[in-house]
This record gives sequence, structure tokens and C-alpha cells, in this order.
Amino acid sequence: MNDRKNIGGFILFTMVIAAVFNFRNVINNYVSIGTLAAPAFFVATIVYFIPFTLIIAEFVSLNRNSESGVYQWVRSSLGGRWAFFTAFCYWFVNLFYFISLLPLVLVYAVYMILGRGVQVEAWAIAVFSITVFFLATWVSTRGAKWIGKVTSFGATLMLGMALIFIVGAVVALLGGITPANDLSIAGMKLDPGSGLTTWAFLGTLAWIIQGVGGAESIGVYLNDLRGGAKAFVRTIVIAGLTIGLVYTVGTWLMAVFVDKSEVGYENGVFVTMAAAAEHFGMSGDVTIRIVGVIMLAATLGGLMIWTSAPVKIFFSEIPQGIFGPKVVALNEQGVPVRGAWIQFAIVVPLLVIPTLGAGSSIDALLKIVINMTAATALLPPALILVAYWKLRKSYDSASRSFMMGRRGLGLGVATFLVLLFTVCFVAATFPEDQALWLTLVYNVGGVVVFLGAALAWYERYIRRLRAEDPEAARRELMPSAHEQSERNAQEDAALLAAGTGGA
Repeated sequence: MNDRKNIGGFILFTMVIAAVFNFRNVINNYVSIGTLAAPAFFVATIVYFIPFTLIIAEFVSLNRNSESGVYQWVRSSLGGRWAFFTAFCYWFVNLFYFISLLPLVLVYAVYMILGRGVQVEAWAIAVFSITVFFLATWVSTRGAKWIGKVTSFGATLMLGMALIFIVGAVVALLGGITPANDLSIAGMKLDPGSGLTTWAFLGTLAWIIQGVGGAESIGVYLNDLRGGAKAFVRTIVIAGLTIGLVYTVGTWLMAVFVDKSEVGYENGVFVTMAAAAEHFGMSGDVTIRIVGVIMLAATLGGLMIWTSAPVKIFFSEIPQGIFGPKVVALNEQGVPVRGAWIQFAIVVPLLVIPTLGAGSSIDALLKIVINMTAATALLPPALILVAYWKLRKSYDSASRSFMMGRRGLGLGVATFLVLLFTVCFVAATFPEDQALWLTLVYNVGGVVVFLGAALAWYERYIRRLRAEDPEAARRELMPSAHEQSERNAQEDAALLAAGTGGA
């Protein structure tokens, strides 16, 4: 038997940090709701990130004989139909992630080269983004082993930059600087007079939940960790609290150097870092270029990884027969080439549509796509939470080495999080300051068309499977935990019968 327990707690800790932390989340949420984002980040860590990670750990331990991807987790309690739908949602969400990531390549490159921002029409950003994504798709289909090094380099520098900023801001406060914004608790309140309404805050809360997301990408390593489930839970809680603390403190300290009104989604990180550098007598221009290098490296690394990884995971995880053999065929680098280009074809119109509603403002474009990315990002974890609720309600006797408390606690946590996700998804999908046509076409239309098409495609697969092999179709739709529960019940009945016979 191959012993896969080859990573320690510190390695897992760093993997969680790399998967979850991104300084852009600090910038975006400070721009949107100011220092109110600071306590919101910490609360999201406590009430969402840590419980959700424990749920993932429970699903992994339930599916300990498999690689325990998203498909297997949801299939445990909801069956193959909703497992496919959830796997599709993860790939679908990634399409909108590209829309928020691609324009930043141009923004960061300009700051790196010129040391300042320039006015670029939104349509030009879309054309540039399509070109970059075309090249990224082409490279990813040919293998790009060096991309992992770029990603690690950029992520490490980004985290280092955030920590240096936090230390610098604390030193500045101790040195007597007058903060640009109110740092007190009173300054973090929801003030309708500032134009920030409760509905707008709930929409931004979707951004914050997305910002502390990523646990599903780490849960699959439980079987590789020395110490098993207990070590996993301990490490993930420490990592989650660390991320929440960095996000919270970083967002709060943004107000030390710059006023909320002085920063935008495009220039926030550059204005903030330049102001911090100049406070300590360093060149703001040089700092901007260095920050441009860091952010560009992190963005390009992430773009290349996410161009190939999700499409590979999606097309290789779902059952054979849903898509044609040519679509899922892998090349010598293990990448489904046709699937990658299908992804490119879908992303192009998704890049173009928001430019029609953004006018000439890069900030408006980024706000639209960030908002939609956050809204769609809630769908996959929400489906996992529904699957967990069903697991605890109907299949709680299924054997697993780790459980998040008793049945009542599990049901209560899942119920609360599903309700929270529902409210935040609706608020993010229907932002109050966005044109109605854009909301209906992009936010609502995109979700309805793509997810409706996914379910229709799966139903087509099930009809064919029923015609060819009814028993295989039944097994596909049956929750895997149900089969385990039936086996447990049969074993219990056999033991009872044996005991009665012996008496």
C-alpha cells in the first residue's frame, strides 16, 4: 500500500495561504465599503471559511478511497446529476474569474512600465484581454511547467508586500501620523449618508466571502498530510485565522495613508503603496513600478494556471459519455485541447458584454466584472453546503473518520450558511447602481443560459444511458452514501440475525 502522507503541517499552512490570500481583495473591498470591510473580513473567516473547510474535511474523509474532488463530494449525498452540476459550476465560475483577471494584466503592465495609469477605453481593454487570453490558451495547451514557478514567485512577493505594508502602517501610526480616514470603530459603521446602503453592503459581502474562499482546493490534500484529520483541522484553523487577521488588519490600515475617495479598483494598490513609501522618504515612482512587477507576475501566473487547470479538472472528472471523446481527449501534456478552446470561445463574449455598460471607465468595467465574479463564485460552495446538509440529514450514519460535531450542529451550520449565501448572491447579482439591461443580460442571463444548458446536456446523457444500461443510470443518479448506508444496514441486520440465532 502506498503511503501518501508526505506533507507536514507547515507545508499545508503555506498552501492554504497561497490558495486563499490575494492583496487585491483588500484593495477592492476598501474601495467599495471602506474600513467596514475589516471586521467583515474577520467575521467571514469565522462564520464561513473555517466551518466550510471543516465540511470539506468531512467530505474528504467520507470519500477517502478516491481523490475526493468536488464531483465525488456532492455525489455522496445528492447523486450524479447535482455532482455534475456542481463540477460544471466550478468551471463556469472560472469563466467570470477570467473577466476580472484579464483587464488587470494591462493595468499592471502599464504601471510597471510608465509608473502611472493611463486612460484606456473599455473596448480597447476588452480587445487586449482577448488577445492575452488567446496567447494564454495557446501556451497552456502546450504545457507550461515554468508557470508554477511564476505563480509561486508572484504569490510570495504579494504576501511579502502585504506584510511590509502592515508593518509600515503600524510604524507610521506609532510615529504620530494622522490617518487619512477614521480608524475608530465608529468609522466602520454602515453609514447610509455616505451612499453605502445595506443592499450594497450585502452585495460587497459576496466579494468578501469570495476573498476568503479556496478551501475546496486544499481539502483534497487531507490524505497526504501527516497526522490525518486532526492535524488537518488544526492547521486549517490556524491558517484561516491568519488569513482573516491579515485581511482584517490590512484593510483597516489602508486608511492610514489614503482616503477611500482617492483610490479605485484600478489604481488602489499603487496609490496606497506610493503614499506609504513617500511617508518613509522613499520614491513613490520607483515603488509603483516595483508593485507593478509584483502584481503582474502574480496575475500572469494565476492566469496561466487557471487557463488550463479548471478545464482539465472538469473534463476529466465528470463521467465518460457526457461529452464526446474529441472534446475530452487529452494531448501529450494532459490538457483537453478542444475543451480549452471551447473555454476561450465562451470567454470572448463575456469579455465584450460588460464593456457596453462600462463606457470609457476602467473602474466601472472592473466593478461590473468583480461583482459578477463574486456572485457566481458563491454557487459551487452553496451546492456543497446543500450536499452537506443532505448528508447530515439523511446519511449521517455513513462511515467517515472526521465529523464536524453532532448531527444537529452540522445541520445548523449548513442551514445558516446556505441562507447567507442566498442573500449575498441575490444582492451581488442585482447591484443597485448597475443598468437594468446589463443586470438582466449579463448577471441573470449568463447564469440562466449556461447553467440551464448544463442541466439539459446532462439530461441528454442520462436518457442515452437509461436506454443503453438502466442499472448504470440508476447507480449514476444514486447518492454514493446511500449505497454505503444500505451496506451498513445489511451488515447490522446480519449481525442481529446471527446474535438472535446464537441465543
